[in-house]
Amino acid sequence: MYLPPVVASELLSGRMAERARGELEEFLLTLPLCQADIAHWLRVGRLRNSLAAKGLSLSTPDAHVAQCALDLGADLLSQTQSSAWWLVTPSCRCSGCES
Repeated sequence: MYLPPVVASELLSGRMAERARGELEEFLLTLPLCQADIAHWLRVGRLRNSLAAKGLSLSTPDAHVAQCALDLGADLLSQTQSSAWWLVTPSCRCSGCES
């Protein structure tokens, strides 16, 4: 399982008890991050552009998460209610990976 950095920010921006926030931070720190160099962000822009050309609107954070999945060849898991995104790669062998 990989964590796009923007997802950590989104998860921690919600209202929650300090204990729950601490536990969430501890968990997030165990996950490998989806690396996002400038080439990744250029692909994010191209993805948003290609979707806009088809009449679809996608925010930059959501496009970043989608592009992370594309870059990793990962499945994208979503929890709609909290807008949480997780990336799981079928061949991942990182510590703590659920795949």
